[in-house]
Amino acid sequence: MTGKKQVAGNRRKRVILLGATGSVGRQTMDVVAAHPDEFEISAMSSHTDEDGLVDLARGHDNARLCLSGRRSTSSRVAFSGREELLFMIATTTADIVVNGIAGSAGLEPSLTALSSGKNLALANKESIVMAGRLVLATAMSNGTCVLPLDSEHAAVSRLLERMDPGDVEEIILTASGGGLRNRPVGELDRVKLEDAVAHPTWNMGRKISVDSSTMANKGLEVIEAVRLFGVPAERVHVVIHPQSIVHSLVRTKDGALYAQLSAPDMRAPIFNALAWPERRTCPYGILDLAGISLDFERPDPVRFPLLDAAYGALRAGEGACIAYNASNEIAVEAFMTGILGYTGIYRVVAGTLESSWPMLVDGLDDIIEIDRAARGAAVTTMEGIQRC
Repeated sequence: MTGKKQVAGNRRKRVILLGATGSVGRQTMDVVAAHPDEFEISAMSSHTDEDGLVDLARGHDNARLCLSGRRSTSSRVAFSGREELLFMIATTTADIVVNGIAGSAGLEPSLTALSSGKNLALANKESIVMAGRLVLATAMSNGTCVLPLDSEHAAVSRLLERMDPGDVEEIILTASGGGLRNRPVGELDRVKLEDAVAHPTWNMGRKISVDSSTMANKGLEVIEAVRLFGVPAERVHVVIHPQSIVHSLVRTKDGALYAQLSAPDMRAPIFNALAWPERRTCPYGILDLAGISLDFERPDPVRFPLLDAAYGALRAGEGACIAYNASNEIAVEAFMTGILGYTGIYRVVAGTLESSWPMLVDGLDDIIEIDRAARGAAVTTMEGIQRC
């Protein structure tokens, strides 16, 4: 978190919701619907699901709507396309923007939210992976706050709020291991899409479910944690925890481990982010420990090579982190459309990272250019794989 922007008085907090028809968006709408005296929707967006967007907007008659991926055919939707999405974010009166957009497309909306004086509840980890320094500097210069919504980073934030930064020795992110955690490694090359998206504990979109199964998602979260919390990569570790009840841990210098536990319910970090800086009684994720067993294991680098690749990208610098994300997006899309096999996802990312990428990347234009170049390199790598 950075900045100190708060809501004055006792009025309802005004929310802009990006990616409203996705998993995070719909769960945010659940939270708003359950707390109508606390939150109101000022604007909403979807990429292409116009019917879903209009349906979600029922009861929010004053909310401005945007379809960012194509021209709208509904009179209810006032904005269409990417530029109009950014305009809607910048010009809508609101206190906080929930960014549930998937992938690199979420970066510019994050920057627009912060630079227009709004706090940012961030589920779009790519914003930090691609442009962590820029995003945090934008928040600082505008007196706004970045509030992570990923359960792991939300947990770390809550733990660090209660600690002296000098006491922190290690951050441990938990991972479910995805739906293929127990699949024999020798069978991974035959994995089908329906297997990869069958997440055992979380209700998520298809792309992030695939990323969970490869642990590319956790690799992105490691990069995000390094950027958000200002700790070196060697002090951020990952442990597989299939029950998804312990969301993260912090080890202090005296050797003690402090953990945040709750039932796996994304509405809990969403509610806490919307309520911040106040601490409200949260009705979500309430956990009864009786009868619960908790298991932990180290990630197998043979099964999850994309996790080690993320650490390699961190060592190689900011450009390589951009390339890691971009190449993974290309590879996962190819897998989901049947163009690439499951184990080819890692091969595309690893091949892309073999190129030389800048250690430091300054400015949005440079970030966008590296992202573009990495996507091109990923396509070239994929074509080489397909010829073999």
